[in-house]
Amino acid sequence: MSDTAAADAPPLAGIRVVDLTRLLPGPLATHHLHALGADVIKVEGPAEQGQDDGARHLGRTEAERLRGEPALMFRHLNAGKTLHQLDLRSAEGVAGLHTLLQGADVLVEGFRPGVMGRLGLGWETLHARYPRLVMCAISGYGQHSPWAQRAGHDINYVAMAGVLEQLATHRGELITPNFQIGDLMGGTQAAVNGILAGLLGVQRHGRGRFVDVSMTHEVLRHHVLAEIAVARTGRAPPQARDLLSGGAPCYGVYATADGRHLAVGALELQFWQRQCSPAHSGRAALEPRARGGR
Repeated sequence: MSDTAAADAPPLAGIRVVDLTRLLPGPLATHHLHALGADVIKVEGPAEQGQDDGARHLGRTEAERLRGEPALMFRHLNAGKTLHQLDLRSAEGVAGLHTLLQGADVLVEGFRPGVMGRLGLGWETLHARYPRLVMCAISGYGQHSPWAQRAGHDINYVAMAGVLEQLATHRGELITPNFQIGDLMGGTQAAVNGILAGLLGVQRHGRGRFVDVSMTHEVLRHHVLAEIAVARTGRAPPQARDLLSGGAPCYGVYATADGRHLAVGALELQFWQRQCSPAHSGRAALEPRARGGR
């Protein structure tokens, strides 16, 4: 490859990823890696044994079923990946995975902690055989925490990280967020970050790394403003009354007269002054409702 062609290639061109994950966090992580140029091989177990990716069926419409298509979620997350079927509960399936790993740079898995070890595919075994391999394990509570074997989903992880408590009205009514903070930030983004760091480590030092992603712990690590408030005052920020949760007029959401909403983010004084100026266009959107008797 010429220097010009190499410079124009995607940053992860030539990197091969073997993806054992299912549903959302892992498949989206490898989707991002594929967008950066990696070759991703997605491995599923036999569907007749219930080992296929549940995203194939999540929200699947009757029209998709009649066309023989998996659900849109599966198609979106796995577009461009090479699909492969292996029964890792069998010796033949494990041998097949080793064949794939011989040319791989990254392995991503999302099984419950301990499963890979019981299959003979634990980190120590794989690292000894493939010393440059980066292995990423995505789980709810990490590989070695007291809750490692507990099942859970996004809402459980954000609850344990203290985020769910903060997603509330001023009356303290909790909401169920329609954005999967634990899955997407705690799982997907943390996995991508760890894998990229691991690949850089291989490039510099020649040795692979194990990336242990606990979705709960990753969300907690990013819950920094609440952590600062606890350090300062000894308690978590009051629900819907903190600076960034509705407690300040310069940062919040306002209903408008035309039935829509206006998001105001004017923390800096000069922007808040402009927002409050009669000449500001945002003020006009709120005035009709104010003239209605408020």
